[in-house]
Amino acid sequence: MMDVISYTCIIVGIVFWFWGTIPLLSQRSVLFKLHSLSVSDTLGSMSIVFGLLLKIPREWPLLVLAIVCLAIWNTMLGYVLAYCSSSGGKNE
Repeated sequence: MMDVISYTCIIVGIVFWFWGTIPLLSQRSVLFKLHSLSVSDTLGSMSIVFGLLLKIPREWPLLVLAIVCLAIWNTMLGYVLAYCSSSGGKNE
């Protein structure tokens, strides 16, 4: 049963990865594209790592650290991108 849940989490993560690339083809702004890509990439990566956590529970410290790092890194990267894009337009 754990294998089914683990593989389901991994497949959901891969679906999130591909789902985030679809807005790149739209005519929306660059910031919208980056936001949708980063959110779906974060959720997809965290889902894949959670699936691996269910698959190999003996490696839980490293996998939990990976989930926390993904959440912090991608959140901070989003804030930095938003700050850079907002301050760049004001100075010109």
